[in-house]
Amino acid sequence: EAPLVESGGGWVQAGGSRRLSCAPSFIGFNFDDYGFGWFRQAPGKERERVSCISSMATSPYYEDSVKGRFTISTDDTKNTVSLQMNGLKPEDTAVYYCAAVEGDDPCEEYPEDEYDYWGQGAQVTVSS
Repeated sequence: EAPLVESGGGWVQAGGSRRLSCAPSFIGFNFDDYGFGWFRQAPGKERERVSCISSMATSPYYEDSVKGRFTISTDDTKNTVSLQMNGLKPEDTAVYYCAAVEGDDPCEEYPEDEYDYWGQGAQVTVSS
């Protein structure tokens, strides 16, 4: 099983909403020590970061194409990180990955290859 487990993927019509959630799959993961990122990979394209949040849960980052539509949040009591996606567009269709990086720097300062744990991915399909 992947270290992180995503849920909430599926099919949605353009303009609709979807909420992705991610949680660690193993005991001993100290949620407060990690920043989290949501990445996505569309067919034929490279994986890109769409949003991230630091371990202090401050100053979330959003890629320009999702600003104002996506919201990242963490719930320390449930050890989950979520991505609320509103106003979905067909170009948002992709496999979405949750990832965790240990550290307290601003999340956008961590390149993709420094993330420590990854989920298996959740397909989100937006139809026009």
